[in-house]
Amino acid sequence: MDHFPILRWGEPYTSLDKETVYHFDTGEPICEVSQANGGLIERDMRKAQRAHEALLEHSPDELIDMMKRAGQLFINAELPFGDGTQTPAQFVRSQSATTGLPEHMCRKNMAKLQFVLENVDRILDALTRGLDLDILSRGYGEQDGRKLSFQLQASVLGMVLPSNSPGVHTLWLPVIPLQVGLVLKPGPLEPWTPYRMAEAMFQAGVPRHAVGVYPGGAEAGASVVTHCPRSLIFGGQPTVDRYAGNPAVQVHGPGYSKILFGEDMVDDWERHIDLMVDSVLVNSGRSCINCSAIWTPRHGRAIAEAIARRLAEVEPLPPEDENALLAAFTVPETAEQISAVIDKDLEVPGVEDVTARFRAGSRLDRRERCAYLKPTVIWCESPEPPIAKKEFMFPFVTVVECPQEKMIESIGPTLVATAITEDRAFRRRLLETVHVDRLNFGAIPTIQLDWLQPHEGNIVDFLYRGRAFQVAG
Repeated sequence: MDHFPILRWGEPYTSLDKETVYHFDTGEPICEVSQANGGLIERDMRKAQRAHEALLEHSPDELIDMMKRAGQLFINAELPFGDGTQTPAQFVRSQSATTGLPEHMCRKNMAKLQFVLENVDRILDALTRGLDLDILSRGYGEQDGRKLSFQLQASVLGMVLPSNSPGVHTLWLPVIPLQVGLVLKPGPLEPWTPYRMAEAMFQAGVPRHAVGVYPGGAEAGASVVTHCPRSLIFGGQPTVDRYAGNPAVQVHGPGYSKILFGEDMVDDWERHIDLMVDSVLVNSGRSCINCSAIWTPRHGRAIAEAIARRLAEVEPLPPEDENALLAAFTVPETAEQISAVIDKDLEVPGVEDVTARFRAGSRLDRRERCAYLKPTVIWCESPEPPIAKKEFMFPFVTVVECPQEKMIESIGPTLVATAITEDRAFRRRLLETVHVDRLNFGAIPTIQLDWLQPHEGNIVDFLYRGRAFQVAG
């Protein structure tokens, strides 16, 4: 059975405390993972400055080249793994086995990570607005006749990672060329990507001391946040609320991403069915950029029925099936609880599970060791029902009827908003609203990212602070 050691600044360490991770469906043991405790992480963080110093021995351009090589190794190479090696095919099978994601989705996420690494120079150029990275490295310099200075806020960046989708790893890939070390706490069911990516980076020349991987439970995650000067964490709304206002922690929570129809375009809604279905369904609805609500001034029932007819055709398939569109819930009780919450919310007047009229069987497909939730489309006659603003980790969407003039004040926090409108006044109001992060004008799926745009916060701004600086003479 595969074993994941702790990587204490790149050096493998086997803990007495280990957790076994099982196949989500068969129950077969897949891997054993050494567990880091808070005390071990606290001790290792005393050496965090060495991670930054090791990276300073290489220029940003050299580190960019290493990351590009790492991307090729990550997707193509047989890499060191525990006491042996791991091929890309073995990686995909193992990741699918523990996360419940279909194998073809695992391959697509691998390709997404490789794409980011291949283009990391262009991404950093966009995030820094064309700043010469050597200025960040030196701390000061001159560009286009302007004196510039930046102060590094953290020698390492802590990452408390989830298990739901490997795509979140794109957020930390540009960090190494910024000469900031990485402290990765993997999700309990998805240790595969952090380890394989770390080994790819080491093979490409990144100093081993620049990266630590610390699997463990809640105590390990809390220790990473406590002892790293800057951290990115993932979680639900309670996690977002807990760290609100903490400048050292950037929280990636629910996306509540939406499609908004303007009065001027909604009568042509049928042209956008594919866009709406893809926004809800891609990656099995597990991403924060999946659409969880469609807001429209009219035609709500017709829109909900059209989407429901399409999504009701989606059924659970084995993870190795190339046509599989649904990921399994590896903890079946979680799926049961989500379905129960939805059923409770349907008791409120003015809401309907439209997919119930079209799908075969119930929403919940309970298996012996796992469960599936079939796609669900809820029609809401107004923004008032509580379910109108909820999000779940499967293909779930509400279609909410709301007048355009009340839409912006009603939608709430939104990671991605696709506004299908050419109304200049409505667009102006959307540009000025503070609770929409990524904004798309026109027929752009919520799941279509522009990697040259910051995603849910600019990592460069999080790690570096501009400051005044002068040199005599």
